[in-house]
Amino acid sequence: MYLAGQPGGFGATDIYSASLATGAPLSAPGWKLTRGATGELAPVSGRQRSRAWDGNGGRHCPSHATGWDPTERKWVERIYYAGAADSLWGPYTIGFVEWDGEKWIDQPEPAFTAKEDWEHGSVYEPNLIYHDGKWRMWYVAGSNHEDYLIQGYAESDDGRTGWSEHVVFAPPEMKMFDFCVLQRGVGFDAIFARAWVGNGAPPPETGLWWCSAERPSRVLSEWSSPVQIMTADDRGWHSGPWKPSFQFDEQIPDRAIVFFNGAYRTSDPGPFPFAFTLGCFHVDLP
Repeated sequence: MYLAGQPGGFGATDIYSASLATGAPLSAPGWKLTRGATGELAPVSGRQRSRAWDGNGGRHCPSHATGWDPTERKWVERIYYAGAADSLWGPYTIGFVEWDGEKWIDQPEPAFTAKEDWEHGSVYEPNLIYHDGKWRMWYVAGSNHEDYLIQGYAESDDGRTGWSEHVVFAPPEMKMFDFCVLQRGVGFDAIFARAWVGNGAPPPETGLWWCSAERPSRVLSEWSSPVQIMTADDRGWHSGPWKPSFQFDEQIPDRAIVFFNGAYRTSDPGPFPFAFTLGCFHVDLP
């Protein structure tokens, strides 16, 4: 598992890993964070080359993907993420670290940046798959502090250059915050979050939703009618879930194991009195 965090609760975020015991089935409990020789949390990669675009604002919202790179003429394994050069609050660009067989290698520049007016200069929350010769990415544009979230889509042959036109996948009124896609058999499932960053109680549609399609379409209407699978009810340690990722149970093929981010309010009097959490639940999908 790859996840973003702040050791000690401050500073630029980074990407870390956690794992289950060797041979253990996928489950919610039993995860251990990867630590260094002296017990400190160990980031997956240094910032020797990427500091200019992710050094002060950190690395956020990781998405693991494997695909073909025609330039390198080989299959590559990457962790895509949103990077911020100056502030935790953005603006963000999207890049990746790549596995070289021994370690994750950071990149000297982002792979994807905002270029359309509707993106408001910031792109983040990437979710990628490689399918039918294309790296396909769904992402958020806009900003939380503007209460403006819009879901975009773009694709590329190599996942780093030559991106297609940036198109709107979901309108801002949906407040779609993630769109995580996974192939199951000959079709595709997606679990996505609908966020609430405005004032007052979140509306009932806030939470996690599931839909499916015959192919990973860039057109939302070509996916099935969404079904809500989690609400934003306050459970104490989380409310308003986001950043879902999922896999299917090894023994029950139609049971999805869904991981998600949550948050709860703390007594910290500072500008951000919240702590982020990571949760998991099972859901049986049609």
